[in-house]
Amino acid sequence: MPEPPSGLRRPASRRAFLAAAAAGLSTALTSTLSACSTASGSASGGVTLRFSWWGNDDRAARTEQAVRLFEKEHPGVTVRTSNGEFGSYLQKLATQAAGGGVPDVVQLDYRQVSQYAGGEALLPLDDAIKDATIRTAEMDRDFLRTGTYKGGQYALPMGRGITGYAYDASVYKKAGIPTPQPSWTWEEWARTNRRIAALGLKSPDGRPFTGANDGGGNEDVFEDWLRGRGGALYKNQTELGFTEDDLAAFWSFFSKLRDEGAIAQARDSTQAISTETCPMGRGLAAADFTWDAPFPGYPALLGDDVHFAPVPTTDGRQGVYFKPSMLLGIGAHSEHPEESAQLIDFLLNDTRAGDILGFSRSTPPNRTIAARVAKTLKGPEREIYDYAQRLEKYGVDIPPTAPPRGDLAIQSGFGRAYERVMFGLATPRQGARELIDVANRELRS
Repeated sequence: MPEPPSGLRRPASRRAFLAAAAAGLSTALTSTLSACSTASGSASGGVTLRFSWWGNDDRAARTEQAVRLFEKEHPGVTVRTSNGEFGSYLQKLATQAAGGGVPDVVQLDYRQVSQYAGGEALLPLDDAIKDATIRTAEMDRDFLRTGTYKGGQYALPMGRGITGYAYDASVYKKAGIPTPQPSWTWEEWARTNRRIAALGLKSPDGRPFTGANDGGGNEDVFEDWLRGRGGALYKNQTELGFTEDDLAAFWSFFSKLRDEGAIAQARDSTQAISTETCPMGRGLAAADFTWDAPFPGYPALLGDDVHFAPVPTTDGRQGVYFKPSMLLGIGAHSEHPEESAQLIDFLLNDTRAGDILGFSRSTPPNRTIAARVAKTLKGPEREIYDYAQRLEKYGVDIPPTAPPRGDLAIQSGFGRAYERVMFGLATPRQGARELIDVANRELRS
């Protein structure tokens, strides 16, 4: 087995937690990763790379086209690709990591970086960046830290996303509500929802129409809320950055609005697993918290009156930050780390690849490519690009490093605890205490 270049050294062992991660995921996720395509075999003596990611058909087609261009530019290198649905992808990757078989190039969720870097399933990329095998000069330095673990760079962002609210401007106009600005507050957001509910509109099934979805069970909404108050989800890799009081206040805020009928009811919130099934998609609410990448699905479903609004602030301080929609890393046991690094660099920095991939993974992290591709954007895609530029100009804090290894389990526990609150099985404070107990166990394990 050939030795990797300096800085891409294989770890001596994998930690046992990877096997536990695979077992835990397999109990919750039962579907299997489906192959999207497989390249033809490489020539004798050539290099074959495995590259896997998740995504829809459009992303798959674009990625395949970019990969084939890479092969053309690198004779003797063949890339075998696989693409799956997000849930099954997580399961497959956890199983591969436990067995030492993480693909040469692998797409990662922000919440997976610490898990796999800490489990020695990924190669550090620092020297590949230092010698410019992977170029980062056109990427924001603060944004790059989202792929770091204990000071080392283990993954690089493939897209730059940001949160916001999809909202129906026609309903806002009917209620006399002005276009939301980056400085609007949570108190104004609450009054907006009450005013919309007071219109007395009805949903398609005849029930009262509300102002927005219930964001209380969404850890991303809570993080924006916390950061707008100067807080954070985590202090470090082993400590929470918030208190029971913080979470109880957040859940009390949403519970009060839900009890008033200003936001979606519990039974509708629990059904929200997609644009079509969320309260807004079902005609039950005028707004829905979402990320920029999936936002175009809202006007496609509901019409051109749907636009993208900023997340509310606390006294004008924005809590949102630019977060990687997904990242790329190299498997720790890759036999071809140099070629893997070349593929990552090509996908992130080649202008032709940028033209092909477009905004299929949100805004490209390479600023030159992002500005180039943005010139071709229209409609909702252009709106989310302009939104990101507007928020950046307004001022947002730098992103945190990748969350701790226990974050995936904590995120699941967050939703479960708030579901108990929504259905009256626990008070906001009791639910907050339960979640913090779960979180502390995960962070200490």
